[in-house]
Amino acid sequence: MICCLNPNCHQPQNPDDAQVCRSCGTELTPLLRGRYRVVHPIGQGGFGRTYLAVDEDRLKAKCVIKQFSPQFQGTSSLNKAIQLFEQEAVRLHELGEHPQIPTLLAYFEHSSRLYLVQQFVEGPNLVQELQRQGAFSEQRIRDLLYDLLPVLKFIHERQVIHRDITPGNIIRRASDGRLVLIDFGVSKLLTGTSMGQVGTRIGTEGYAPIEQMRSGRAYPASDLYSLGATSIHLFTQVKPDDLYDPLSGSWLWREHLAQKGRTVSDRLGYILDKMLKDMVNERYQSADAIFKDLTARSARSTAGTRDNSTPQPNSAPPNSAPSTAQPPVSQFPSQPPLPPPTSAQPQAAQTRSEQPTTTPQPISQPNFSRPPAFSQPFGSQPVSQFQGQWKCVRTIAGHPSWVNCVAISPNGQTVASGSLDDKVKLWNIQDGNLLQTLAGHSRPVNCIAFHPDGNRLISGSDDDTIKIWQVETGRLIRTLTEHGRDVNSVAVSPDGKYLVSGSEDRSVRIWNLETGELLRTLLGTAGMVKTVAIGPAGQMMVSGGLDNKIKVWSLLNGELLRTLSGHVNSVMGLAISADAQTIASGSKDKTVRLWNVKTGELVRTLSGHSDMVHTVAIAPNCKTVLSGSSDKTIKVWHLSSGELLTTLTDHLDSVNSIAISPNGQVFASCGKDKAIKIWQLGEQLKK
Repeated sequence: MICCLNPNCHQPQNPDDAQVCRSCGTELTPLLRGRYRVVHPIGQGGFGRTYLAVDEDRLKAKCVIKQFSPQFQGTSSLNKAIQLFEQEAVRLHELGEHPQIPTLLAYFEHSSRLYLVQQFVEGPNLVQELQRQGAFSEQRIRDLLYDLLPVLKFIHERQVIHRDITPGNIIRRASDGRLVLIDFGVSKLLTGTSMGQVGTRIGTEGYAPIEQMRSGRAYPASDLYSLGATSIHLFTQVKPDDLYDPLSGSWLWREHLAQKGRTVSDRLGYILDKMLKDMVNERYQSADAIFKDLTARSARSTAGTRDNSTPQPNSAPPNSAPSTAQPPVSQFPSQPPLPPPTSAQPQAAQTRSEQPTTTPQPISQPNFSRPPAFSQPFGSQPVSQFQGQWKCVRTIAGHPSWVNCVAISPNGQTVASGSLDDKVKLWNIQDGNLLQTLAGHSRPVNCIAFHPDGNRLISGSDDDTIKIWQVETGRLIRTLTEHGRDVNSVAVSPDGKYLVSGSEDRSVRIWNLETGELLRTLLGTAGMVKTVAIGPAGQMMVSGGLDNKIKVWSLLNGELLRTLSGHVNSVMGLAISADAQTIASGSKDKTVRLWNVKTGELVRTLSGHSDMVHTVAIAPNCKTVLSGSSDKTIKVWHLSSGELLTTLTDHLDSVNSIAISPNGQVFASCGKDKAIKIWQLGEQLKK
């Protein structure tokens, strides 16, 4: 059967040989993007449909496709809806590394509609589970908290607030019984500005706290409130709206339990009451704090018997005998305990109502070969004369979605960019004109690098492949397919013989760049690999990723030379200085760290960004290091002293990548604002 993609079609199923829909006459699309076969709708909302589909390129693996097709045009509401639909793609891309958050598989436009493809989670949501099995026991509520609190800790540490935690947005995965948190379409970045500003009033009535519904503000404690409301709904089988008395301003969930002859332990009652406080500052402020109270084996004793009044927010949790299923630690375990099997098998279907997601190309060819000297007008004076005074001289806007990576050609004349739109584009760095579009990847392009000869370009993508292109013609020379998951980073040795790649399959791979032969696979990483870099002599390389560590390897034999520890969150960007003395690393812990290459010693920590650092680059003269962050800024630091020289604020959203020209006089940056910016050192260029 072929499914019609018209969101207004009442009978979308059609026979395999149909070319137009028998019901509405819409032209049929057998395979979206040439790979996704839509099976049938599983949800409908004001902004389009959600479909079950299969990925023909992945052994017919099931996936979920969210279609954005609002019923209104040309309004501010439409613009907001588009923004939040794109935001959901961004959030899933960033958070999908967690095993209890669906992975983003693709994000694209087709026939003037936007589509988001994500991992299919097989199993019932908790609304369905409640209907089939009845009210949750106290132990099942504890298991719910054990399973979901680590997920909330994960997203809050990454500065994201979900803002719509409800039983319908939690699925029990059939394969292992774990709870999966879905629907990040209304999530909000937790930044210094957004916390204090009025935002979009959004959330589900009854589950969303007063600060969300009244002013649009959201905090980690807001998600914890929603988790508390979800818990009492499951505990009592009564919706939160009917568990709250607006006249007295008090929750009645204990009374509903009592009416059914059920009770709650002092400890769990205290925890739920505190999660549900009206005042933000009276609630738990972190998932960690709840987990510690939930797992504590003893607490300060309380005199007398428990009364049903809500404890004061600064009081200690009541003492009670712990459940035998509680872990004997007061912090999150590396893997939360599996919940016990339920009395009924989860159904092999995922059904959920669709929430309105309102919250997230050739021209003349240049000479790409490396000239004997850099004589172009960019950068005629040494860096030291300007002390890090950079000026944005050009903004290039040519990608329809956010730009993941940039690279500058060996002759400094061309900037390449890779984007969420699956394309690589080449631009004239002097005037910003588009020179070439390289189309061949089927998913977002995460990384690019020029070959030292300037005539080849290497790109890595979420489609698990690395592609090697001929720059002048745009011809695809070779595709490397050994990685099992997204390719996040590529680097080319100075002699052009070797290619190094890092992937979400937790491997670093070394390739013969001339033949495409896989020479070596390095598996000594404990997490997904986000970044790789090669030293200037081509003898050593470094990798970093989700294990928070930096691995130093021999490029020649693959030996692990050293492990650098110090970051407390994922390592996102790496660079090695031209004098082979310093490694710079940028991390989700918001810092840049400088390391001694020979000893592995941490030389200095650069703190100043207010959000995660995605990218770092060291100037060719080894005097400055640049860093780009989700805080929308680029910072320029003095390499030897660590002094912050300047902060560049031209980007309107997260800065994803920075590339410095070989002569150090120009650099390019790109970000989620869909822009590529060209920066000039000094005052030579006024355009």
